[in-house]
Amino acid sequence: MSDASRDGASGGGRSFALSKYSHAWRALRHRNFRLFVTGQSISVVGTWMTRVAMAWLVYRLTHSAWMLGAIGFANQMPSFLLAPVAGVAIDRMDRRKLLLGTQALLMMHSLLLAALTLTHTITVPMLFVLAVWQGLVNTLDFPTRQSFTAHMVGGREDIQNAIAIISSMMNTARLVGPSLGGLLIAATSEGWCFLVDGLSFIAVITSIAMMTPSPVETPRQRPGVVAELKEGWKYVSGSLPIRSILMLFFPICLLGWPYTVLMPVFAAQVLHGGPHTLGFLMGAIGVGAGISAVNMALRKSVRGLVGQLPWAALLFGVSLICFGLSHWVWLSLVLLLGAGFGLMRGNNGTNIVMQTLIDDEVRGRVMSYYTFSVEGLAPWGSLTLGALASWIGVQHTVMVSGTVVILGALWFRMRLGRIREAIRPIYVRLGIRPEDAVAEAELVDEGLGGV
Repeated sequence: MSDASRDGASGGGRSFALSKYSHAWRALRHRNFRLFVTGQSISVVGTWMTRVAMAWLVYRLTHSAWMLGAIGFANQMPSFLLAPVAGVAIDRMDRRKLLLGTQALLMMHSLLLAALTLTHTITVPMLFVLAVWQGLVNTLDFPTRQSFTAHMVGGREDIQNAIAIISSMMNTARLVGPSLGGLLIAATSEGWCFLVDGLSFIAVITSIAMMTPSPVETPRQRPGVVAELKEGWKYVSGSLPIRSILMLFFPICLLGWPYTVLMPVFAAQVLHGGPHTLGFLMGAIGVGAGISAVNMALRKSVRGLVGQLPWAALLFGVSLICFGLSHWVWLSLVLLLGAGFGLMRGNNGTNIVMQTLIDDEVRGRVMSYYTFSVEGLAPWGSLTLGALASWIGVQHTVMVSGTVVILGALWFRMRLGRIREAIRPIYVRLGIRPEDAVAEAELVDEGLGGV
């Protein structure tokens, strides 16, 4: 074979390898989405630094597991109270402009927190006020970002890949941010983490401002806020798949997800470390979640995701129980990797399936109920876990959390057949699932169950 032939064969092999996995980043062909990912990839590193710094600051000032839960409660309570109303606002407003506003407010929050901490004037009551401020903004920001994703990629075709890419980016930051935050706190103070976070918002605000707005349809005559709230609730409660998925997330988000508020206590009291240990623990969660996100990005279809949700919850619950039994740093890191994988698998799968099923005109309202499940239930969980940890200890508390999550997974698994039957005609209508029996048989053989 000539050199040219060998080069051609080699080049063809590389091209084949690239084309084989090109679907893993297909959503990046959209300019608006590329801008968003670029800005967010910088900003979320600062966000995770702030999360670690805030948790350590609260623990340093109070040395109280209950207070960690109380601050978490104050931060997430606005989502519990206002998420459905926020969904109505999102469906009525320009989501790009709304994101610009929320990101600017979050930037101001971080810079003020940095100023108060670096001047040593920060107090616990101030932390409560700032936590509520951030929670109010996130109540609007989180579902806006979720519903805006479909607009950045032009519809449902690339929504799964877009969510997976965002998740990969978020969890890479979740690995880098806490580790940098822990090291920076150990070398200086929490205030510098808040300052870095505040400045990092410049990147995401700039990227959103550079986006080319999609054509805005003339809004239809709207019946009023109360009527739209009822319409959104009727849509959610009338859909067996969406209703069941949100009910699965009830125990996960109430008593499973908030386990991270107890990480400072694990780092200091159980594993006898400092802020760097806290950073490593949070980073391990990020590694597991990141592996899950990359695996999700490599998927070509939403089919099969519903069946994976109970298994993801089961992995999360078992990992929490085993983490509660661990007294070794290395073992705790491995178990948190499993917990991060299971939690993110369930979170991403839920997000992708819901965004695929829902209609565009109610997307903001439906995703606000998702926000309610993910963020709105968490304050009660943070408060409950903080109080429970003060009573029975942090290790027994996460073991209780894991048990509750496992029970939720078993409940969903028993309903899986009915959920698949309800999803199947929707997938057929959207062209996601073939109609013919031969294709169906092939899917069943592959263990995908048709959905």
